[in-house]
Amino acid sequence: MRLVIAGGGPAALAAARAYREAGGDGDVTLVTPEATTPYERPPLSKRFLRGEIGESELVLEPAAWYVEHGVTVRNDLVTAIEPGTVKLRDETLHYDACVVATGSVPAPPSGHALVLRSLADARALKQRAERKRTATVIGSGFIGCEAAASLAMRGLDVTLVSQEEIPHAARLGAEAGRRIAGFLTDLGVTLELGRTLSRLPDGLVLVATGVEPAGPLGRITVDERMRSELPGVYAAGDVAFARNAAAGRHLAVEHWGEALNMGAVAGRTIAGEDARWDVAPGFWSTIGERTVKYAAWGDGYDEARLVDHGGGAFTVWYGTDGTTVGVLTHERDEDYERGRHLVETKAPLP
Repeated sequence: MRLVIAGGGPAALAAARAYREAGGDGDVTLVTPEATTPYERPPLSKRFLRGEIGESELVLEPAAWYVEHGVTVRNDLVTAIEPGTVKLRDETLHYDACVVATGSVPAPPSGHALVLRSLADARALKQRAERKRTATVIGSGFIGCEAAASLAMRGLDVTLVSQEEIPHAARLGAEAGRRIAGFLTDLGVTLELGRTLSRLPDGLVLVATGVEPAGPLGRITVDERMRSELPGVYAAGDVAFARNAAAGRHLAVEHWGEALNMGAVAGRTIAGEDARWDVAPGFWSTIGERTVKYAAWGDGYDEARLVDHGGGAFTVWYGTDGTTVGVLTHERDEDYERGRHLVETKAPLP
């Protein structure tokens, strides 16, 4: 048995871990384009950017783990995936099973703008932040909001520019978006919403306007066990359009936690266990010192009910035809845990 894992993010490592934990004893090769083993990415826009932790604290598994578990790490680029073979720059690997976990990438920036996806990106952003007094963040998604908050906390004069009239309004609704905007303005971030830039301003510029699936196969449709229609090929993480057994439909999810979940399902399935993806996707986002927690199918809602608990705490319940399809909380963990259960069981909207 030869297992090749294409990718160096959370889904890739989770697949290797789960395969071994489920008793898989074949040869395992993990191919990553980065010059490092898999690491934590969520802190890149937060604690790492602010200088609160170093690179060593991002490492998910020490080098000894890969040796002890018989996982060979290759720092190389996957150029093609074909039946039975994975092609690298100058070599071809043969496989019996292949997990495609190549993640996603932002569009290449123009001019002096930066992006934030990898450790190398975060190093460059952090170094520039040490030399600049002003910063412009383009985009009001979670990476944009988190990075804008972190740069402001470093003492930079930060402006966030977005085409959205309210941050996250499309995904989370206007009421939640206004509260997130308040998190930013409380930190001194200037919001310029509902506009675009005709040219890049001076100073530090970070473009955080979204990502696209990476890798030679693009987005791959898989079942709840992460199996594609291609013999021996599985997919997990950002590149997977995966069927969620609890939702009863396919979902495109770009959350760190779900990359771990999907990767584990793929690894366990390849090892012969009966595993499937059946949890409601969710993530946490920390903007400055405020954390919002979200669990939802993520493919739309027709009603959003905000409950203000006082003292800044709130919950938003999302519903479709009276059924709970999502929950967003701030300082209300009991609602987050309850909400995930309501989503997974398709319970009535609270």
